[in-house]
Amino acid sequence: MKWLAIVAVLIVFAALLVARAARAGELPKVGEPAPDFNLHDQNGKLHTLGEYRGKWLVLYFYPKDDTPGCTEEACAFRDDLNQITKLGAQVVGVSVDDTSSHAEFAKKYHLPFPLLADKTTETAARYGALMNLWLIKFARRYTFLIDPQGNINKVYLSVETSRHSKQIIDDLKKLTGPGKV
Repeated sequence: MKWLAIVAVLIVFAALLVARAARAGELPKVGEPAPDFNLHDQNGKLHTLGEYRGKWLVLYFYPKDDTPGCTEEACAFRDDLNQITKLGAQVVGVSVDDTSSHAEFAKKYHLPFPLLADKTTETAARYGALMNLWLIKFARRYTFLIDPQGNINKVYLSVETSRHSKQIIDDLKKLTGPGKV
């Protein structure tokens, strides 16, 4: 019986360690400046937060190129990109995959927006979107709507990949409609 109690304590301890390691950094809060980034896209071009000043930015983090949910989300953004840009917004995807993986993914699905490679995982961590399981790291499916002044306007932590782009369009319409800045 005593060994059973020891095993139970070890299991609880291991679960706590995994949960602690998996916890992402602190999420930026609505109204705060968005964390800066300096990341290369699928074509090798460097992108920074500053280049999006004056526009709304849909900065979406996703786990892995060419997986079912990530493909569905990226293709929905692709299909709705015209509506999003008409509302004064740009779409940028971020994952911890490298630029060559992004290039293949973008080419395969004709994705016309930047996919940024966060190989160091620093950007995902600064946005609270990093899932770190020691040997395996990936970005959580989080999206940040950043206003033209560079501040976090909205954070999406629960995303339905098939309709997330429509949700963004609906929110942008509310934020940029008549009488809005």
